[in-house]
Amino acid sequence: MTDVHEHPAGTELAQIDEVIGRLVKKANAIGAFLIDRAGQVVSANGDLDELDSTSLASLTAGNVAATDGIGKLLLAGEFSAQFHEGKDTHVHIRLVGKRVILVVIFGTSSSLGLVRLRAREAGDELDRLFALLIERQHSGSFEEISDGDLEDLFN
Repeated sequence: MTDVHEHPAGTELAQIDEVIGRLVKKANAIGAFLIDRAGQVVSANGDLDELDSTSLASLTAGNVAATDGIGKLLLAGEFSAQFHEGKDTHVHIRLVGKRVILVVIFGTSSSLGLVRLRAREAGDELDRLFALLIERQHSGSFEEISDGDLEDLFN
């Protein structure tokens, strides 16, 4: 089981890691990543040791950027979710708060419907946590969050 970050219990960043961990369990997924639009991993959880997470994050960010371009060409706006079906492994990609990308990798032991439901729930929870982070940023209240944590999360 991979967990990219170790944060003090109770911080928003630790809560983000917890949300990703719960998503993996509830969706019966192989693993999940939260990445920024530049392709940097913010959080990861699951059986991901065999994956090149850096390449996957970078390629996913590029995929989302290309899909955004398609949406603009079609005047469809931004596509909020994508699904890629492989032989035994599938990928569900969901935008969260227009800042980050949630990537869920799952196999035949789960279903797209379950993954979509659990990813939507996790996305809503992450949106609330990001709103709290932004609120703290504007109020200047950062007792538990370091500048490095914010930079890692939003850059």
